[in-house]
Amino acid sequence: MVNVTFTTGFLLMGFSDDRKLQILHAMLFLVIYLLALTGNMLIITIITLDNHLHSPMYYFLKHLSLLDLCFISVTVPQSIANSLMGSGFISLGQCILQVFFFIALASSEVAILTVMSYDRYVAICQPLQYETIMDPSACRCAVTAVWIAGGLSGLIHTAVNFSIPLCGERIIHQFFCDIPQMLKVACSYEFINEIAVAAFTTSTAFICLISIIFSYSQIFSAVLRIPSSDGRAKVFSTCLPHLFVVTFFLSAAGFEFLRPPSDSPSAMDLMFSIFYTVIPPTLNPVIYSLRNEAMKAALRKVLSKEELSKRTMYLKSLFKL
Repeated sequence: MVNVTFTTGFLLMGFSDDRKLQILHAMLFLVIYLLALTGNMLIITIITLDNHLHSPMYYFLKHLSLLDLCFISVTVPQSIANSLMGSGFISLGQCILQVFFFIALASSEVAILTVMSYDRYVAICQPLQYETIMDPSACRCAVTAVWIAGGLSGLIHTAVNFSIPLCGERIIHQFFCDIPQMLKVACSYEFINEIAVAAFTTSTAFICLISIIFSYSQIFSAVLRIPSSDGRAKVFSTCLPHLFVVTFFLSAAGFEFLRPPSDSPSAMDLMFSIFYTVIPPTLNPVIYSLRNEAMKAALRKVLSKEELSKRTMYLKSLFKL
């Protein structure tokens, strides 16, 4: 076991001390990670290449996939490496970067999901004003605000969290530098600032949740008034996947961060951390592509022999130049 009594890092306990289970965990996480990378890269590529998908909804979906791709890359590769090496040690610098990017990307994900719900609300409830409200300039500003807000949230959390003195052993019962677990080794009288920051972040996330709930209550009210069953089905096919993603991500993250901390580690902590760190970035591409006819048609087009032949010829011409 790595000596973590010095101030150079932390010990991530992970899932098991058994070597065979560590290898199994590494292989499972590697498969999941490759699936997440492939799915999200595919969505980004499809939306970029297909002109029919150059609309606000797919523009936001592309940024959601980019966020998912980065989000899962913050925690899973480090966990795979630790399991393969049989060591849970993570340096202080790595832990700082992991906390910053984790909070920044998680905050950005909540924000982009809120923007996506507003986009669907305007498209369905105010269709005549949609092009005016969701013009390209407004979409770019919204996405820029999402990334900036996430970055500021990550910066504040990281600065406050790593200014807290530690009174316990530097052992984190997680597979990544998780703030609730890190606070368990902090001096009890010193982390009032982190609690204040966490309360502000939670309040902001709650406002986003209320906005999403309001948007979808208006959407479903409008959908139920559509006389055509085909029209209702088309709207539900674009809205239900987004609603499922929002519910799954926020409920898992909310349960983990809002429940009272326990002194003893449990398998429940690891399970719920997987629910909001690993599963959403992996399932989001599947959910959006399977329920969206435009995405499926674009995927078939990109993977068709004619399209692949065109891309190959284009790449060959570039290399010749």
